[in-house]
Amino acid sequence: MADAELTISSKTYSSWSLRGWLLCRMAGLKVVEKTIALDDPENRAELLLLSPSVLVPRLTHEAASVWDTLAIAEYLHELYPHAGLYPEERIARAHCRSVSGEIHSGFINLRSALPMNLKVRHDKFPVFSGAKQDIERIEEIWTECLNTYGGPWLFGERASVADAMFAPVAQRFLTYAVALSAQSAAYCNWSNDWELMREWIDAARREKDEVEELEVEF
Repeated sequence: MADAELTISSKTYSSWSLRGWLLCRMAGLKVVEKTIALDDPENRAELLLLSPSVLVPRLTHEAASVWDTLAIAEYLHELYPHAGLYPEERIARAHCRSVSGEIHSGFINLRSALPMNLKVRHDKFPVFSGAKQDIERIEEIWTECLNTYGGPWLFGERASVADAMFAPVAQRFLTYAVALSAQSAAYCNWSNDWELMREWIDAARREKDEVEELEVEF
């Protein structure tokens, strides 16, 4: 019997849905997945990067309705403080919150240039200059975290909120064959091999593809 309901969107395209789902699974909260139809106007607008949406992900649990991925992360951390969503040490925890917030609010050029699509792989893909700056900043974050906390996850030996937040980014880099440092490439592969990530990808590949506009390269 599930404890909660998680409203999500396309598993192929929706990076925010992926983040919310990963966080729930990491916390150990059992959820029933409620999927919004791809023909919902607000949902399509979000997927096509035309507007933000509060539709997904949305966690409903014991009369609480929580939307926004970081709000879900904080809510789950309050409920399950021993689940390890954030590092135990105060400085590392502050660092984790900071980099998670940065991916949450920034990297617009990367989002628009390299939209998430878990059903394709490109051997070569042009990346415009604005997105390259975002990629450089993300690699800087990953390098600092992996060197400081020793890996294989960004904050040490177990996955944290930061890894959930960057999981769709790792998928983008793999999808579009983005040139990365050896360390960043290894982290992408580690994230891709994550048991939870493989479960999501397998479900995405079984998903019916109904959003034709998302096949456009933009």
